[in-house]
Amino acid sequence: MLNIKLICKIMGSLLVLEAFFMLICLGVSIIYNENDIFSFGISIAITLVTAVALHYAGAKADNNMSRRDAFLVVTLSWSIFSLFGALPFMIGGYITSFTNAYFETISGFTTTGATILDDVECLPHGILFWRSFTQWIGGLGIVFFTIAVLPSLVGGSVKVFAAETTGPIKSKLHPKISTSAKSIWAIFLLLSITCFISYRLLGMSWFDSINYAMTTIATGGFSTHNDSIEFFRSPAMEYVSTLFCFLSGINFVLLYRACIEREFRIFFTNSEVKFYCLIVAIFTAFIMVTLMVSNNYDMERAFRCGIYQVVSFMTTTGLFNDNAALWPHVTWVVLAVCMFMGACAGSTSGGFKCVRCVMLIKVIRNEFKQMLHPKAVLPLRFAGTNISMQRRVTLLAFLAVYCLLCIVCAFVMIAAGVDNTNAITITISTLSNVGPTLGIEIGPTMSWNQLPDFAKWMCSILMLMGRLEIFSVLIIFTPTFWKDR
Repeated sequence: MLNIKLICKIMGSLLVLEAFFMLICLGVSIIYNENDIFSFGISIAITLVTAVALHYAGAKADNNMSRRDAFLVVTLSWSIFSLFGALPFMIGGYITSFTNAYFETISGFTTTGATILDDVECLPHGILFWRSFTQWIGGLGIVFFTIAVLPSLVGGSVKVFAAETTGPIKSKLHPKISTSAKSIWAIFLLLSITCFISYRLLGMSWFDSINYAMTTIATGGFSTHNDSIEFFRSPAMEYVSTLFCFLSGINFVLLYRACIEREFRIFFTNSEVKFYCLIVAIFTAFIMVTLMVSNNYDMERAFRCGIYQVVSFMTTTGLFNDNAALWPHVTWVVLAVCMFMGACAGSTSGGFKCVRCVMLIKVIRNEFKQMLHPKAVLPLRFAGTNISMQRRVTLLAFLAVYCLLCIVCAFVMIAAGVDNTNAITITISTLSNVGPTLGIEIGPTMSWNQLPDFAKWMCSILMLMGRLEIFSVLIIFTPTFWKDR
């Protein structure tokens, strides 16, 4: 049986946390004395009342959490957080449609960065801050954040950790999950502060520096300006943004060991990081040459635009410094591959993940060897450990489901009248939590407002599935999940 009381208790505590986050945004609204004060005030009140009701319902719950409870908690957390997170947009009238408000909010929490807003610059500062803050909160995970801050709240924190963390291999720094979560959040916070200081020193305002730092480190992509980072016309800012996006695409456990334990050699020995760096270098060189030949860019601009877009798409950030819709179509293929692949497991990025790409290459290599030596027992090693046959099957199953979802959802969008390029790249973008899409109707610098409502709901589900690695969401819809044991 599902532990409904425990789930209600956790949801109530999470909503208290969300009300606190909204309170910070209310403070920003008060500082700027704009018309979003009322919308945050009402949103906080509604959220707190619901939190109290849920907490009361789960007051006598025990902390025994099963794996089924953990999967449901994680999926419900992201869905309910997005539901209440949409309130400030709707109450203030900044987004009048519930579909659009929910889409915008879940896009923030899942760090996708797709937006239905055509003009973000007309929004008050509190709402802009809330958009960026949703991405920063979602960067390492809502429930993961709770485990770090309120470890006593989640009795089955190990199961929650397994349900929410990204990648096929779960890395821990310490025996206690709460200690590991705090360590990783410390690195996340350190990167955010360093990025904020860097932007500020390069001339951004205090408000812009905070917002861009949050969305850069969370690899989210929401911006306070319609032209994203291109608004500042500063190559130095673009290089800094590239650097921090790239760092945020590396496994945070490795970053912790490098920064705190000074094991810098780990970057040169880890096969996933080496693959990540290699792909970024190859794709950047290809786009750089293409832009110089086809678009007459000078070398520096071609390199800057190439590496920025490759890193932005591969880390699934979605910030832009140029309009890739005006680039040769062959570069779209490269960027679409970046969308699909993603960066490293254990980072804030989405996508298939480089670790799975490395494992898949090794599986294919072993298959060729097996054809020549049918009786050979071939190990598949990653980071010094042998990958079990079960994990290899899970890898292939994940790839199959990933591709199947892309095909089915792209087909539905094409049938609904969305052009082929947009339909395919929208599906990959949402399932990989990238944000921008490629095409003419909805280009990489445009909003998604013109999509029909059913497509926005489908994209919202894909964002959630992409953020939680697909299986953690799909398992809830299987008959076995709801059967009593």
